[in-house]
Amino acid sequence: MNRIILQLIAVGICFAIGQALQCYKCDIGIGDICLTSKTTCGSGEHCFNGVGKAAGFLDIKMKGCLKEAECNKTEQVNFPSSGNTTVYAMTKTCCDTDLCNAAPGLPGTPGLSLAFAAISAVLMANFVVY
Repeated sequence: MNRIILQLIAVGICFAIGQALQCYKCDIGIGDICLTSKTTCGSGEHCFNGVGKAAGFLDIKMKGCLKEAECNKTEQVNFPSSGNTTVYAMTKTCCDTDLCNAAPGLPGTPGLSLAFAAISAVLMANFVVY
């Protein structure tokens, strides 16, 4: 009888671990740069993408896990925390499937910038050789 109970507990633990949500995580990113890793969310959490603007023009990004009650809200981030100075507003939108808060491709290198860098490197190499 004890053996059956232990087997049921083991199966239950495996099932609970298999249900954990995987998300991309980025603590803070600026512009197109948001270095991501993968993380496992806790119970009652969803994946989220956070997008905000600092000083009215600088894009700020975040990714990770967030409690469901905090999803799809805009949060004002103040600094210093005791003052009324708003640094940025962050809107966090959630999703609930594995890795649904997609990681960016190559951070900070859109195709046009990458092509410009390659052409510049070739031109500089020509000047150095002569």
